[in-house]
Amino acid sequence: MLASLSKICGAHIIRNVRQLQISAARASDHLFTHRDTPEDNPNIPFEFNDANKKRVEAILGIYPEGHKRGAMIPLLDLAQRQHGWLPISAMHKVAEILNVSHMRVYEVATFYTMFNRRPMGKYHVQICTCTPCWLRDSDSIVKAVEAATNCKLGGTSDDKLFTLSEVECLGACANAPMLQVNDDYYEDLTPETTKAIIDKLRIGERPPPGPQNSPRFAADPADGLTSLKSPPPAPGDGVRSDL
Repeated sequence: MLASLSKICGAHIIRNVRQLQISAARASDHLFTHRDTPEDNPNIPFEFNDANKKRVEAILGIYPEGHKRGAMIPLLDLAQRQHGWLPISAMHKVAEILNVSHMRVYEVATFYTMFNRRPMGKYHVQICTCTPCWLRDSDSIVKAVEAATNCKLGGTSDDKLFTLSEVECLGACANAPMLQVNDDYYEDLTPETTKAIIDKLRIGERPPPGPQNSPRFAADPADGLTSLKSPPPAPGDGVRSDL
């Protein structure tokens, strides 16, 4: 009888196991562990050009003595803009300028996803797929970009023009769906306007950034203002005359 109860209880437990839904595992396309390659190794020299050396001096001048390491992110960004991505030799140069260990620079460069640790295309297309953009069909934007560039997320097109990245919130939720190309935001996208952006970039043009399918300015309501339509009251308006 105990054996029968055991079977019954066991069957009951199996029937009532709760099935959990989990997100698909997705690996990052950022490099956290360095491996020497022909295009990225410490033996390749890196030096700031003359114009950027002046910028380095100006940036360092912002920080008081003893706190120069606070300039690490601006200097890494400057190195990346000059080189197109951030090789290990550029990280070593920043460490030399700031008089810190290489590890201190590695920690920063591998933590922030703004730093690209591998060769990039001329245009870094970052597509937001966070919740507000996803609700506005960012999946269709991903498909449109992949089709227009003939490239998959995390990869670089054969012509070296485009590198595609899937990113989290870029802070333009009111203008979803959106993507970022280098420093420019393109918002209120449709698959058609997205393709038009890629086509213009391919021929060397810079499409005007901002909302793409409405005349609104920045994050103004798409159908016009719904509040603050009249001038604000003058100082003292509505205040009792005896006060």
